Amino acid sequence: MFRTARPLRLVVAAIALTGVVVLLGVLTLGGDPSPSADEPDAPVVSPTLTLADLDTTSLAVRRDSFCAQVPPESVAAALGADPEDEQAHAPGDRVELAKGVRDVAHEHGCAWTAGDAAARAWVFAPPVSPDQARAVARAAREADGCTPLPGAPSYGAASVGLACRTDRGREVSWRGLFGDAWLTCTLRDRDVPREELVDRAAIWCATVAQAASA
Repeated sequence: MFRTARPLRLVVAAIALTGVVVLLGVLTLGGDPSPSADEPDAPVVSPTLTLADLDTTSLAVRRDSFCAQVPPESVAAALGADPEDEQAHAPGDRVELAKGVRDVAHEHGCAWTAGDAAARAWVFAPPVSPDQARAVARAAREADGCTPLPGAPSYGAASVGLACRTDRGREVSWRGLFGDAWLTCTLRDRDVPREELVDRAAIWCATVAQAASA
């Protein structure tokens, strides 16, 4: 648990961008815990809504586990098949942040795989300020093998949409700030054409944003 009265020095390390780990440095993070469960729920998750049709700036994402809120049909649609494996992690768990790199997680996240396809999403557990969000977005844009998606719909504030080349296939991602929560979603597939993968990722990331705000 993070306490309001004591700031936390946290290394936000290893945002896995297409097999490249971006070290974001030491951030001084603090603030209140996630919103209480008494707050009103967000609208029901629509598994077919795309980012172009979703006002992500109106969503308030919780800095908590959201994996159970993701509809199974959305996972299958993103992967192009029923998932063969499903994993979730919480802050303090030791997880693979990139290929061959394992470290202690500082986020709530989940991942589903089917063959060469992988759909992932995570939200940082500590609060993130607008300045920190802009720094994270800038580091993501500058990662090797990644290029910004032209005309990408917004994903909260300070958002960035990317298409990246990895040794496991092409990966499309969106990441951005929702209130004080930094949310990331990725979709990777080796054989899917870029345009199709971008379209599927836009639906996947819209689903993730709705699930994380529910």
